[in-house]
Amino acid sequence: MQRHIAHRLLQLVPVLLSVSVLVFFMIHLVPGDPVQVMLQDYGSAEQAAALRHTLGFDRPLVVQYGVFVWHLLHGDLGRSIRTGRPVAAEIALRLPYTLRLTAASMVVAIVLGLTLGMLAAVQHRRFLDYAATVTALAGISLPSFWFGLVLILVFSYYLRWLPPAGADTVTSLILPAVTLGASAAALIARLSRSSLLEVLRQEFIRTARAKGLGEWWILYRHGLRNALIPVLSIVGLQFAGLLGGAVIVESVFGWPGLGRLAVDAIFNRDIPMVQGIVLTAAVIFVAVNLCVDLLYALVDPRIRYV
Repeated sequence: MQRHIAHRLLQLVPVLLSVSVLVFFMIHLVPGDPVQVMLQDYGSAEQAAALRHTLGFDRPLVVQYGVFVWHLLHGDLGRSIRTGRPVAAEIALRLPYTLRLTAASMVVAIVLGLTLGMLAAVQHRRFLDYAATVTALAGISLPSFWFGLVLILVFSYYLRWLPPAGADTVTSLILPAVTLGASAAALIARLSRSSLLEVLRQEFIRTARAKGLGEWWILYRHGLRNALIPVLSIVGLQFAGLLGGAVIVESVFGWPGLGRLAVDAIFNRDIPMVQGIVLTAAVIFVAVNLCVDLLYALVDPRIRYV
């Protein structure tokens, strides 16, 4: 196991290096002069020259990339063009909010998705199966920004049960978490249903039933654990997808996380801030997939790393 972990960590080096290259060249793929884009064509020639020198754009690209990587290794993501504060400090301030929202959304997605998937598999080709399938299709099809506005209209405006925006209380997390986790729950439900149906047709399930074990015990102890491997894979991908989807949901609910910070940075042409946010999201995505890979052996004892 230790050897496998070391091998996977070594594999992360070229991945993170490739991410750094893409993030670095992001600023040079912007149409036109990136300095003029940051200044929004309002700065003078002297201001443009000063900003170009400050950002190091007057150096060769190889030197710029070397300086960029050197700063990354020291935790320096540059300074925000809009506020002048370090990008790392701004991200550190907003990241806990996004991680809290993403974690809550993931809990909603896993609980709701596995519940719907299990009900659909147990009640195969019955009313609950069709109802769960329709619910999953609706969850995948509904746009998150529209679904979020509907939840605000119903639970905040009409019923007045939950706050429509902000992050002041625990209840402020409910609506954005449900909005963000709905599509992931639908995907997990469909995948867990098909995976569980395949497992329930196996011979060892028939043997367990022949021994007189209860249906729910068979479903939990023998069926669900064997069906979780493909579900775990999609959970890792969905976690990264939720980080991306937080951009829209945080804007709808006024949630002070990375998504809202990214939207503000894009509108203000704050390219160093956008670079830092993209790099942070990419590192989190890689780390989550590594954790999912290592969890396989805990879920299924048949998997052994050599």
